[in-house]
Amino acid sequence: MRAWIASLGMAALFAIGGTQAAPKPIAKDAKLWAAAQAARPGQLKLLQALVDIDSGTGDMEGGRKVAAVLIPRLKALGMSIEAVPAEAPGLPDNLVARLSGTGKGRILMIGHMDTVFGPGTVAKRPYRTDAEKAYGPGVDDEKGGVVEGLYALTLLHDAGFKDFKQITFLIETSEERGSPGTQKLIGRLLADADAELNLEPGDPPDVLTVWRKGSSTFHIDVKGLAAHAGVDPQDGRNAALELIHQIQADDVFPKSGDGLTANLTIMSAGTRNNIIPEDAHAQINVRVRERKQVDEVQAVLEKNAKVTQIPDTQVAISREPAYPPLPSNSATDALAARAQAIYAGLGLGLATGGNGGASESALAADAGVPALDGLGPVGGGFHSDKEYLELKSVTPRLYMLTRLIEDLGRNPPARMR
Repeated sequence: MRAWIASLGMAALFAIGGTQAAPKPIAKDAKLWAAAQAARPGQLKLLQALVDIDSGTGDMEGGRKVAAVLIPRLKALGMSIEAVPAEAPGLPDNLVARLSGTGKGRILMIGHMDTVFGPGTVAKRPYRTDAEKAYGPGVDDEKGGVVEGLYALTLLHDAGFKDFKQITFLIETSEERGSPGTQKLIGRLLADADAELNLEPGDPPDVLTVWRKGSSTFHIDVKGLAAHAGVDPQDGRNAALELIHQIQADDVFPKSGDGLTANLTIMSAGTRNNIIPEDAHAQINVRVRERKQVDEVQAVLEKNAKVTQIPDTQVAISREPAYPPLPSNSATDALAARAQAIYAGLGLGLATGGNGGASESALAADAGVPALDGLGPVGGGFHSDKEYLELKSVTPRLYMLTRLIEDLGRNPPARMR
């Protein structure tokens, strides 16, 4: 879920020799690098096919079309495929692809096929590229990551790599709404995983995500009284005006930055232009670094709801949870160091950082499973018509993910305490 607020700071210095020693480079695997380079045309062709399918969260037909493209390719790699019904109504099935090996590590890769864009978006702005970037709805959030995950499995398959116990690839369908259709499934899959690798995009210039904010959405519902706006407006109780008062009273939190943020995202009121609005509704999206901050926001909203300026109106506050925060932690840092060492073998620097976007990696850390996020191609402009994927990152990121899976298959990390 990409409401990006990148924060590199000292973490960027780690990748270029700052306060910590850079990890020792892992020698480049020339054969794997050549395979990653050779995969590029097919990788981008598949990316175009997926981007040119509208699959906003809740688009049942779009989800089925994306799955129809992916399933044959996953089966061709010898993976078993399970279509798992969503845990909430109006959402397509989730895909779970599994592959068994002969080694130790149990790896869970997570990507999502849903985007934030509605039906008809592709017709207006389909996939396109220029010399440096690819564009289109969901091109990097997160169809670029899903394609990267599939091609990493393809490279491992073609190399005959089996030194892992199990690789599970979850392609879910409701991440952009906080995974309401997938959270229980994710919990079950994490119970049988040693590490979680998340295919969300990397931040520019070339960053892995080692911390994330948690997210919640608060609903403000105001009940007033309808009346004829011209004949007897004095008999009405304007819910829209009271909603405005509530929003003004609630506007006490930061709107940007690395800490807690709260932003008004949706407002609605009224049904006709000659009726005093009886109902009004707003949503405030909250991002937090610490769990307790969500309760702190709720306390403020509920306190304000008890004080109305429009007589005889009632205000109700409700909360829609999504993801907890992914806190900075040593297990994630250790996985990032492995990835940095792989990247260093290519002669490239890889920074670490965090942002305000939430993801499934927070659920992994909550379950004690070491998690690393931001492994997809580098990009930006998410949740807007400016979304892009940096083409120069496609091959290095594919190589890094493939080697990281190899490493974790042979040397799985211990569970977090």
